[in-house]
Amino acid sequence: MPIDAAKALSAAPRTDEISWTAKDVQLYHLGIGAGVPATDPGELRYTLESRLHVLPSFATVAGAALPGVIRALSVPGVDVDLAHVLHGGQSLVVHRTVPAQGTATATARITGVYDKGTAALLVLRTEAADAGGPLWTDEARIFVRGEGGWGGDRGPSARARGEAPTGEQDRDVEPDRTVERRTREDQALLYRLSGDDNPLHADPAFARTAGFDRPVLHGLCTYGMTLKAVVDTLLDGDVTRVRSYATRFAGVVYPGETLRIRMWRLGSGRVRVAVTAVERGEAPVLADTVVELR
Repeated sequence: MPIDAAKALSAAPRTDEISWTAKDVQLYHLGIGAGVPATDPGELRYTLESRLHVLPSFATVAGAALPGVIRALSVPGVDVDLAHVLHGGQSLVVHRTVPAQGTATATARITGVYDKGTAALLVLRTEAADAGGPLWTDEARIFVRGEGGWGGDRGPSARARGEAPTGEQDRDVEPDRTVERRTREDQALLYRLSGDDNPLHADPAFARTAGFDRPVLHGLCTYGMTLKAVVDTLLDGDVTRVRSYATRFAGVVYPGETLRIRMWRLGSGRVRVAVTAVERGEAPVLADTVVELR
């Protein structure tokens, strides 16, 4: 079997020193659609170095480190075809406000290998800290199609922090806010400059090999766009209010499509979010999504 669960779980953590500058933050923000309109004060806080605020989801690309999907495939015990790999979910806990420039130590290890029947699920946890202490912890959930069925532990549900599946309970509940965000035709080409150069997002031939009609937008790009919409719409742009953010990638986005982002305020400082692709009949994109606030 290409995935040796015991070997992957026992592999020594990988530790790297990462660093980033304000330009890296600005490029990431532009990659998730910031800067429109270009002179809007609310957008300038994402694009202008003199007033730069860092959206917490920048942590997923800080230091131009390999994305979790790719890092997980370099772990001992994991030998699979990239064309069979899908990013299944992402969670992020922010311990302190992410600085606009900095250096940190990032330590990553596989914390789970689960048998989902038709696929294997890998969980890669990365913890980042600088001289001041912990900065963030993120987890990437990676599905490898065709590698399940060995009789292993099925693992926990992918749903965020025990939430019921978004969709079912929201059909009769009006969201507190709904916004739409149009993705650009070249959005994936711009976003990949922040470090995720998986050909699935740029090369039509590779995308077809992976089972898609054309290149798809990075899940983490949609992840960042959605968090920005929540911060701008419900938090008046205050990025420091975000404590954690978790989602399940329920479907793909093709560059040029429009995201419909629905938000429900929950008790105890939480926001539930559901994201769909407007042009494909409200096809689910992000589900079981929760933002916890400070």
